[in-house]
Amino acid sequence: MSTRYDAVIIGGGHNGLVCAFYLARAGLKVKVLERRGVVGGAAVTEEFHPGFRNSVASYTVSLLNPKVIADMRLAERGLRVVERPISNFLPQTDGGYLKLGGGLERTQAEFRKFSNHDAEALPAYYDMLERVADVLRDLALKTPPNAGGGLKDLIAAAVQGRRLAGMPLDQQRDVLDLFTKSARTFLDSWFDSEAVKAAFGFDAVVGNYASPDTPGSAYVLLHHVFGEVNGKKGAWGHAIGGMGAITQAMRKACDDVGVEIDLDAPVARVLVDGGVAVGVVLESGQEVFGTAVVSNVGPKILYERLMDPADLKPEFRRRVSAFKAGSGTFRMNVALSELPDFTCLPGKSVGEHHQSGVIIAPTLDYMDQAYMDARQFGWSKAPIVEILIPSTVDDSLAPPGQHVASLFCQQFAPKLPDGRSWDDEREAAADLIIDTVDRYAPNFKASVLGRMILSPLDLERKFGLAGGDIMHGAMSLDQLWAARPFLGNGDYRGPVKGLYMCGAGTHPGGGVTGAPGHNAAREILADRTLLGRLLGGR
Repeated sequence: MSTRYDAVIIGGGHNGLVCAFYLARAGLKVKVLERRGVVGGAAVTEEFHPGFRNSVASYTVSLLNPKVIADMRLAERGLRVVERPISNFLPQTDGGYLKLGGGLERTQAEFRKFSNHDAEALPAYYDMLERVADVLRDLALKTPPNAGGGLKDLIAAAVQGRRLAGMPLDQQRDVLDLFTKSARTFLDSWFDSEAVKAAFGFDAVVGNYASPDTPGSAYVLLHHVFGEVNGKKGAWGHAIGGMGAITQAMRKACDDVGVEIDLDAPVARVLVDGGVAVGVVLESGQEVFGTAVVSNVGPKILYERLMDPADLKPEFRRRVSAFKAGSGTFRMNVALSELPDFTCLPGKSVGEHHQSGVIIAPTLDYMDQAYMDARQFGWSKAPIVEILIPSTVDDSLAPPGQHVASLFCQQFAPKLPDGRSWDDEREAAADLIIDTVDRYAPNFKASVLGRMILSPLDLERKFGLAGGDIMHGAMSLDQLWAARPFLGNGDYRGPVKGLYMCGAGTHPGGGVTGAPGHNAAREILADRTLLGRLLGGR
């Protein structure tokens, strides 16, 4: 006789684990079904070359919500995050460089190498960004009001809108600018130097298959600054042991509250009976039943691959088909015999620039051309590359004297033009990325001992990311807040009774935040109460 669970969660990525924890802590019987042999989804640490381990997909920490960290007691369960000494290091084509971070006065001194105006503008820019980021922090753990919902959604809309409505007019304009303008238009209104604008504009194309000239790209810039590390707002850091240290600590928290986790258990289909989601069937044929079925996979995967089309209304299927997924991301992990020796800042000993994010994208024009190339040819002729070398602060990842590096690269078409396959093109693209870095650090190519390549297609196959989309769906205005993933389903509830969503395809979106899992659990628990059902829950 089959065991019936209060909640069956599809996918053991970080949001699935967070959701499972909160549900089980409230007394529910919870089953997590993970298709891989390890929990964590894209937040995992793996050996990719003999003796070399790295965060093979997600690679840096900032957005993980402090409430989730505290509630799951992740620090007590072994999580330790080390802040970067500076945020980013941007080599320039003329032989110069720019360092971002390390304190306001230090960053201003860097900016003065390029523009006195930009140095003087920086404090006001930071103040503006922080005010708007606080709005996002305030909304991150709130359920968006559902279009066409009941009384509780009307109340939620009024409450969540109060923060914005109460801001002075100039601050409301800042919010509107960041949500609607292109990154270039927005940054042009603040700064003169192309290097300075690139330093901030890079965040607008991370996981965003778009140009910095694309309307709405300024929001993606904002999305990447509302996090914190060890209580310091806007900071970024390294998880000691890699990103898998986060999800392994989460698993311990789940184990302690009685969550059952099955590995190597890929789900084939959601079972719907009489218009109600009642469980799932695994690829093995095993059926697992639950009062709530909770999806931690992206909306495209859930609704196009794991559900019978007959269980969804035609209009909903049309919206799913139009949902934008594909972040233009190509990931590599490389084993290095030595640190990169940058022409603009020579040296193979560990420096603070090696411990930061090294950004190969010297101007917004460079970023725009990368996108244009990808649209025409399939990938950038001069790609955007962010290099992180976590072994400079965590010697558990590589043999003594050697290093591992994450190469996060944009722009690479989710689907190649002319019927070409990433299976045939991935090695050539990887070679181009290595050559791109080598132009700025001429010892880089020769120092590569081994590499792990993750094209957009590889990211989809390995981690279940539709189109290789690290955000589970584009972070554009039409796919944010109450419209993420769709208007009418922005409250973590699916179109079928008993079906819920807890992944990055829901509010507040991508990144290792834990917020979607936290919020979805709250809605599932609310729906189990009489009051919750009366106020419009399912």
